[in-house]
Amino acid sequence: MGNKRQRIAILGSTGSIGTQTLDVARAWPDLFEVEMLAAGRNWELLARQAEEFGPDCVVIADQAGYRPLSEALAHLPIKVYTGEDAAAMSVVSSSVDTVVSAMVGFAGLAPTLAAVRAGKKIALANKETLVVAGELVMAEAKRCRAPVIPVDSEHSAIFQCLVGEMPSSVKRLVLTASGGAFRDVPAAELDRMTAADALKHPCWDMGRKITVDCATMMNKGFEAIEARWLFDLPAERIGVAVHPQSIVHSFVEFADGAFKAQMGMPDMRLPIQYALTFPYRLPVRGGSDYDPVAAGALTFAEPDAAKYPCLGLAYDVLRDAYGKGGGCVMNAANEVAVAEFLDGRIRFTDIYELVRRVLEAVPPASPRTLEEYAALDAAARDAARSAVRASF
Repeated sequence: MGNKRQRIAILGSTGSIGTQTLDVARAWPDLFEVEMLAAGRNWELLARQAEEFGPDCVVIADQAGYRPLSEALAHLPIKVYTGEDAAAMSVVSSSVDTVVSAMVGFAGLAPTLAAVRAGKKIALANKETLVVAGELVMAEAKRCRAPVIPVDSEHSAIFQCLVGEMPSSVKRLVLTASGGAFRDVPAAELDRMTAADALKHPCWDMGRKITVDCATMMNKGFEAIEARWLFDLPAERIGVAVHPQSIVHSFVEFADGAFKAQMGMPDMRLPIQYALTFPYRLPVRGGSDYDPVAAGALTFAEPDAAKYPCLGLAYDVLRDAYGKGGGCVMNAANEVAVAEFLDGRIRFTDIYELVRRVLEAVPPASPRTLEEYAALDAAARDAARSAVRASF
């Protein structure tokens, strides 16, 4: 892999993907140098990470955390920034080789796009970047020759299955889904499920927002849209299968009838490390071994449309049923809806209904610039909050 250490910036360093990226950097100190760390509100953990890894700078989005973070790091030669543009300004530094985009939601779009335009290698875990603005981001990645390597386990699996294959030989992609916390709960009982119930994911340890998205399967709908932009395939060639064991992370069907699948334990350090070291493979230090014989049977099933209406809604967006800006509107409405559910103000089943209403209420749009996407995002959030006040 060469003698030079790869210099990485981590957007969302205190979240699940961010902390596991630092696990990889900790395991391979001769290969990775942490140059920049950015977080939303958790300045205490960010300070501890900075003390351990000694980055050139850190960014805290929440301005209330700027002073205590600065004081905590005053004894170190680490620059501390805050504000909406700080992360985007930091990732374009010439001292950064690779940007791990792991911020949650729309907030990850601007700094990721800035990194793309600076020609950085992108290890993409923020699926909302492509859900919201996939056309813009991938066009800029092509123009700036910025490699975008997926970190999501499903897209990493597909990426791995496609290495060495001709794009014309691909018949379809199939994203696997655990089914989330309510996989075995009848659809008629979902309106009684609480936030605490939704956060009990059967396989993965993730952040609160994405865990709820798994329970609604909106997350899988987002992944279908992300796959469209990453692999340049239409909706009818992107499928979803419920796979409770979470061992097969996705698979590809080829024109000759052959299938390739990527398998392994549900450990996000594997796709993170693969994105950072591609095309090389290294051991995941401290990882779990997978024994196919000991694991037993693997099962697959069609998603239950009645239980997971958010998945169907996302496919409507994928087919441009709500205009080119549908992904931006859907993501904004979903972020508001999930936050309202986690705070106990709406029911679990209201998440779908709220997102659907906002998609129908916001006029179709075709945003082309970051500023236009930001304006559409703001309008959709306003519509979602108004709907909550009026109806829920």
